[in-house]
Amino acid sequence: MRLLLLGGTGEARALAARLHPDVDVVSSLAGRVPDPALPVGTVRIGGFGGAAGLRTWLRDNDIDVVVDATHPFAATITANAAQACRAEGVPHVVLARPAWPPGAAIVVDSDSDAARVVAERGWERVFLTTGRSGTRAFVDVDAWFLIRAVTAPESSSLPRRHELVLSRGPYRVGDERELLQRWRIDALVTKNSGGDMTRAKLEAADDLGVTVVMVDRPRLPDGVEVVSTVDDAVRWVSARR
Repeated sequence: MRLLLLGGTGEARALAARLHPDVDVVSSLAGRVPDPALPVGTVRIGGFGGAAGLRTWLRDNDIDVVVDATHPFAATITANAAQACRAEGVPHVVLARPAWPPGAAIVVDSDSDAARVVAERGWERVFLTTGRSGTRAFVDVDAWFLIRAVTAPESSSLPRRHELVLSRGPYRVGDERELLQRWRIDALVTKNSGGDMTRAKLEAADDLGVTVVMVDRPRLPDGVEVVSTVDDAVRWVSARR
């Protein structure tokens, strides 16, 4: 069996390790993060050229099955994979880690909606954890931002008043609580990425009464099969060998 694993997440790396070497896994990374954590097995980096390009790549590389274990907000590649696999008749599953329960968070549909809420509420000091591509919506918001990301956003995408912290999880609740207190944070803005790597900030915010604005996940394409754990993905692949 030859499997294309659309990756870039901890779940994708864990799945590649579980399947290797019994399955010929080709892990594909988008290439947006310098020095990414690499999975075991064959790795390709870069895009496919949309759904049509991915369809051709599947055919040219004799791919038997596809597992999409990309980030929950990687909506474009997820849509392209669903379309390409449907057209080629290639079995395809999305490994989507469970979303965080929103609790008392203000749930919005987009980064732009989150920026509007921040502006309307008039918060002075905001912890922004929407990733390097999520800062652009906040450029014109009159607030001070503590921005945490794995890689630095482009300078043109940064708000005028900010502090940039580059780091990668996992994070601990105590450390997150100390960070929120040290920087006197009024509100936390995050995407509903799910998983344990960055959940601690939500617990810390709840402990301190810091308001959370949470960007909801994009909808998955209609008709796709979904599993929620690496174990489930292993079983799905095994059933097709």
